[in-house]
Amino acid sequence: MGRGPDLLNLPPGWRTRFAPAPTGYLHLGHVVNAIYVWGMARGHDGRVVLRIEDHDRSRCRAEYEQALLDDLDWLGFVPDEGETSEFRAGESLRRQSDNDWRYAGAITALELRDLVYTCTCSRGDIARVVEDRPNEELRYPGTCRDAALSPDASLQRRVKLGDDTERFFDLLRGPQQQTPAEQCGDLLVRDRLGQWTYQYAVTVDDLEQQIDLVIRGEDLLDSTGRQRALARLLGRRRPLLFLHHPLVRHPDGAKLSKSAGDTGVRELRALGHASADVIGRAAQLAGLQPTSAPCDARDVGRFFA
Repeated sequence: MGRGPDLLNLPPGWRTRFAPAPTGYLHLGHVVNAIYVWGMARGHDGRVVLRIEDHDRSRCRAEYEQALLDDLDWLGFVPDEGETSEFRAGESLRRQSDNDWRYAGAITALELRDLVYTCTCSRGDIARVVEDRPNEELRYPGTCRDAALSPDASLQRRVKLGDDTERFFDLLRGPQQQTPAEQCGDLLVRDRLGQWTYQYAVTVDDLEQQIDLVIRGEDLLDSTGRQRALARLLGRRRPLLFLHHPLVRHPDGAKLSKSAGDTGVRELRALGHASADVIGRAAQLAGLQPTSAPCDARDVGRFFA
């Protein structure tokens, strides 16, 4: 790939994370992300933290978590922190559902600064107010921002975001800029069911777990600015670095989906494929090598040297 974290002055032992959500079984798209995460870390003196992002309790399942742990062991991707045995043993500081106190404490600190408010708006309510923008994100118009609603009116909470433009450098895509207030408006951090949202939970976790570099798919690029803004409000001093890699897609351009059962790792295992063959195939699909030549998980650093 030609560019690594060492060129951005990250010290030896810098930290990244592999953070699957147990809402389905792992597929080749997850293997591509693992190749990037472990490859960058192994090629540039970094450490990998395994985190289970199960903040969405309505979609996450214990059987999916066990399956993804089994798949990681079979593939040979071994984290430096958060071994699979830790999650199998019970509660973990790296499983989101075990750490409600962490998110509650962080939101309390924001509430004391008058940065959080109760929101009763549904997606339908927002859609009826804002201008219809096909294929664009639904922007919250600030309906409840100054309404001074009682905390008992809803479990939903939003954090006030300023109008600043976030400028950052993506390790693959170069200079970027986003204005969260124009993209999404004030950020939803807890939903109507009382669940912490993805944007909020990962920002708190990355700060708490001292993550230096986030490596993830390009579909999450647009959320980077708001996470940077929220991280500053939470007290982050040194901004996170980001690398958004290409997704593995179908011929029609659609990304692989857990719900559709796309090229699942467990299915490939059942068909008798070796782990190195699966990693090699994923590396080819990601454009990291010209063929599907087998590759051991311990050797993925060579793609990023």
